[in-house]
Amino acid sequence: MKADLHIHSTRSDGKATPREIVERAIELGLGCIAIMDHNTIQGYLDVKDEDRIIIVPGIEITSDAGHILAYGVTEDIPSMMSVKDTVDAIHAAGGYAFVAHPHRIWSGLKEKDIIDGFDGIEGLNRRSSPAANRKAMKIAERKGLPVSAGSDAHSLSSIGLGLVELPDTCGTWRDVMEAVLSKNVEIWCQHRTLKMTVKYGVNSIGKWIFRGFKRT
Repeated sequence: MKADLHIHSTRSDGKATPREIVERAIELGLGCIAIMDHNTIQGYLDVKDEDRIIIVPGIEITSDAGHILAYGVTEDIPSMMSVKDTVDAIHAAGGYAFVAHPHRIWSGLKEKDIIDGFDGIEGLNRRSSPAANRKAMKIAERKGLPVSAGSDAHSLSSIGLGLVELPDTCGTWRDVMEAVLSKNVEIWCQHRTLKMTVKYGVNSIGKWIFRGFKRT
């Protein structure tokens, strides 16, 4: 079973609605997705009763040092808290805290910020550079943490360009997370070309400057 565990919808800064994301994922033959909107669970709530595909509940939370993926939570968690407080809040809500795209300049945690208590690391992110993904995988190896992967899609065309290969026996989102946490998965992403990297960097840094160097 293939899963894209990092997708954004119109509930934050994505271009597709949660329903459109579900339809596209099914069209692509994916068995599981996670709609990880920034600081809101609403994208998941919009499609949580979908029975044709596994949907992992989650949010991408903005901490004061960078983004953190919260899998398995079904309620909003405050943004702009410290890394420790964010991880603690995720665990208190019954979720799993994963480092999102580490070392991304405007939104990723640095290695010094990856404290004890994280449940895993996003090892491959379609929107990260190959070098950043290599760093992420090395950090996961050094810390002995499980890895996830996702497209970080903000449009329908990017869904499925970052994937976790799961056992076909997974039937619920809890099965999916158990497989990831037990390291019983393979991960893959289609890396950006140099041209795409330059375009993405210019756009993202421009937005970051416009926000006054604030994280989303």
